[in-house]
Parts: sequence; structure tokens; C-alpha cells
Amino acid sequence: MSMDELKRRLAQVSDLRAAAGLLSWDQETQMPPEAARVRGLQLATLEGLAHELFTGARTGELLVAAEGMEADETEAALLRVTRRDHARATRLPTEFVEESARARNEAHHAWMDARQHSRFATFAPHLERMIELARRQADLLGYDEHPYDALLDEYEPGMRASQVQPVFADLRGRTLPLLRRIVAAGDAVDYGVLTRPFAPEAQKAFAWRVAGEAFGLHAGFARQDESAHPFQTNFSRSDLRITTRVEAYWPACLFGTWHETGHAMYERGVSERWERTPVSRGASLGVHESQSRMFENLLGRSLPFWERYFPLLAGAAPEVTAGLDAAALYRAVNRVRPSLIRVEADEVTYNFHVMLRFELELALLEGSLSVRDLPEAWNARMQEYLGLTPPDDAQGVLQDIHWSAGLIGYFPTYTLGNLLSVQLLEAARQDPAVAAGLQQAEYGPLLGWLVEHVHQHGRSRTPGEIIESATGQGLSADPYVAYLHAKYGDIYSLK
Repeated sequence: MSMDELKRRLAQVSDLRAAAGLLSWDQETQMPPEAARVRGLQLATLEGLAHELFTGARTGELLVAAEGMEADETEAALLRVTRRDHARATRLPTEFVEESARARNEAHHAWMDARQHSRFATFAPHLERMIELARRQADLLGYDEHPYDALLDEYEPGMRASQVQPVFADLRGRTLPLLRRIVAAGDAVDYGVLTRPFAPEAQKAFAWRVAGEAFGLHAGFARQDESAHPFQTNFSRSDLRITTRVEAYWPACLFGTWHETGHAMYERGVSERWERTPVSRGASLGVHESQSRMFENLLGRSLPFWERYFPLLAGAAPEVTAGLDAAALYRAVNRVRPSLIRVEADEVTYNFHVMLRFELELALLEGSLSVRDLPEAWNARMQEYLGLTPPDDAQGVLQDIHWSAGLIGYFPTYTLGNLLSVQLLEAARQDPAVAAGLQQAEYGPLLGWLVEHVHQHGRSRTPGEIIESATGQGLSADPYVAYLHAKYGDIYSLK
């Protein structure tokens, strides 16, 4: 009976967290501004209750009792994941969890106002508090090498900063020469197409239609709204929410939607047997990001994709496609140009944005960089890596939501996901049905392969086990680097 009681308890924790997630989603999409203060208290209450229930003495007793029981494969995976989460969670006092929830809520609204008015000074005190909380959390969780490791482990289990640093250095060394050759080659087409008139509602409608037709995201179990920063959240595999934002630069809406669709379809593919348990989500954020970057870039920015969906775009936005064909649009949406905004960055420059943030986070945690000096440090690294200096804070240090949400240690997973996206797609392509589908922008076979090899397992397998099983090798940057050189060497006619 102890296993049944444990599952019931875990389901209650899941339900409380889902309720908090729903309040957070509402806060980003529909909540009136005046509700912010009380919403923060409500979220703190729910997160505190979930934490108390999960870390309570009875949960520990049930986990101990389960050690002597025979468990099938499903129960064994559930116990392994729950024990890991329980060990981490019990190191964080409920008071700290509630304090962090209140601080995140206040920081989020301060960030939104600061970003709107491009005033870092109004956000700085909140960021100082988030950094202080991150240091306290790292100390509570414990670490061997660097406080960053305790935070990174939440998003990428087992990964350390000392492992990330050489990967980033290798990637920088092999892609920076490619970027310089592309910049020297000059623009090949008229990129004014990317800001041609495209009505906001038409942007969202086209992006949503393609998300359903190409990638399988449907209104029966999902919906799309607008927010300041695109995100995906879910309260079960049958209740998925994605957001996007609409700008004059219309690719932001389209590719943002398809990026979040990749996240959503991962959650959709997790087996129902893990429902309302700690296993029922992606294995890690790196694996998660591999899916979003695959849908956004490897599929959504491919030539077969635009050969198939160009007529649909022409019907939705004739002013955008006037005088173009699918090949011209393909080259346009794959433009490589150093830019200020990470979420609008091309595949070649994107990882430099991530490296910048990773290095700044390390410095902030170590105390070698103060929050008040962060904008200057940000601008200096942006100039060093991409040759650009932001004209204001909104296009620089304030552009991301992550630090206001306490997501420190998160950014490396974006680049890890880039590497894994190509590695997984190359493995999937060995299936003839998948390969044929990719040529016709028919992604049903690919999605089936991903569900079988990645999605269905949720957290029942570690990221390393999933990568090894699906691709036959550990995580490697080689396929990603080869992909960049081949694709952009062709687009920019590089020898």
C-alpha cells in the first residue's frame, strides 16, 4: 500500500504545481496589472504547500518503505527520479521556497516595466536579490567545484560548469571563422522581405496553422497566446500552452511559435503512465531545447519546408511573398548577421549570445561582477563576440526574462540543445521513412521516431541514456558544426 500512497501524494504535489503554473501562465497572458501583488502571494502559498507536501516526513517514510518492495520498471524509474528530487528539495526550507516565489513575482513585474522603459536601474535591486537567492540556493543544495554547478544541475542533471566551458570554447573556435567568412561574403538577397507588412493576426494565424499541419499541435490539447517573452508551459500532456509575440520583424512570431511548438510536442509525447508524477516532463532542458530548436531551425528553416508552405504563406501574406519564390524566402529566413536580440539570432551567431550570458552568470555568482556593472560588461562582451553595442538596455541586458524568473544556470541548455538537435535528426534520418518525409516536409514519421526514442521516456531515463540509446554515441558538437558549414556554405556560396 505504501507505493499507492506515495503515488497519491506525488499526484497531489503535481496538482498543486499545476495550479501554480496556471496562475503564472495567466499572469503572463491575461491578468490585469493591478493583480500583481496578490498574485505573488497566491503563487507563494501554492509553491509552499507543494514543497511542504513533497518534503514532509511522510514522503520520506514512503520512499524508505519502498526500498524493500519489488518494483516493476515503471515504479523503479518513478522511485529513482523521486528520490533525486526529494534529496534536493529537502535541502530547501519552505520559508526559502516561499521567499523565492515572492521575489520572482516582484522581479518579473519590475523587469517588464524596466524593459518597457529601457531603465536597468529600476530592475537592478530585484536582480541583486535574485543573485543573492541563487547563491543561498547553491549553498543549501551543496556543490563540489562551483556554486553554478548546483543551479545547472536543476536543468541539466549531472552537468558542471567545468564541462560546459570547454564545449563552448571548442564551438566558438570552430564557428567564429565561419561567421567571419559569411560576413565577408555579404548579403545574397534583399532582406527587406523580413519586415514587409504582415498583419499581426495573420502572423499568428499562419504560425498556428503550420504548427498544427506540420508539427501536430492542435487546439484539442493546446492553445496559443501572446506574452512579453515567448514560452511554453503545460499542466498535463493534454493541456499545453504556448505564447508568441508579434513584431514588424515577422519571423519573430513564426519561428517563436514553432520553437515553443517543439517544446509542447515533447511534453505531448511523454507516456501517459507518468501522468501526475515527477517523471512526466522532459529529461533535461538541453534535451527539451533540442526539440524546440529542431522544429524551429532544422525543419522550419529548411528548403523542403518552404517549398511546401510557401503557397500557404502567399495566401496569408501576399505583400510578404510578392516577387519571391520558395528558394528566395528560404535564403532570407536563413540570413546570417550579428544581431542584438538572442531570440532573433540566426543559427551561426545564436550560441555567442548564450556564451555571453553564461560567462556573466558565472561572474555574478562569484562576485567578480556586480549587478550595477552588468550593463557595461554585457555591452563589452557583445562588442567582443558580435561587433555590436546595444543602444539601450531594452535591446541589451534587459532583453531576457530568465533572470527575473530566477532561472540562473539555465542558459547553457540552449546551446546543448542546439548540438543535440542535429545529432538526433541525423540519427532519425537513418530511418528511410523519416528521410523520405523530411524531403517532402512530411514530419509524421519523424515525430513518431522522436516519441519512440526520446519523448515517451520523460525523466525515466537520464539525458545521457537517451542520447546514447537514440544516437549510438554521447553528446557531440561534430554533427552540429558540420551542419552549419554545409548549410551556410551552400547559401553563401563559400568554397
